[in-house]
Amino acid sequence: MENSPLEFPGEHDIKVMGRNSPTFRSRIAEVLVEELGAGAADKIQQRASRDGTFTSLTCTVHVESRDDLERAYRALHRTGLVLYAL
Repeated sequence: MENSPLEFPGEHDIKVMGRNSPTFRSRIAEVLVEELGAGAADKIQQRASRDGTFTSLTCTVHVESRDDLERAYRALHRTGLVLYAL
């Protein structure tokens, strides 16, 4: 992974998709704060699918290392709410 274009520390976008629910955004924000600290969920953009079945979030987070980023991805998937995270 030495040839990775990702730079650390820095800001990274995490794109998260899940089924539309009243708690999806707040639960994702909660997980990001738990894993990355206060302020991790300050920049979240939300978009619903055309028929409203799914919600897509783009979360811009500050991470110190690749390990921080990977830890956040794993925690998001553990919620059982996330269908995809990029």
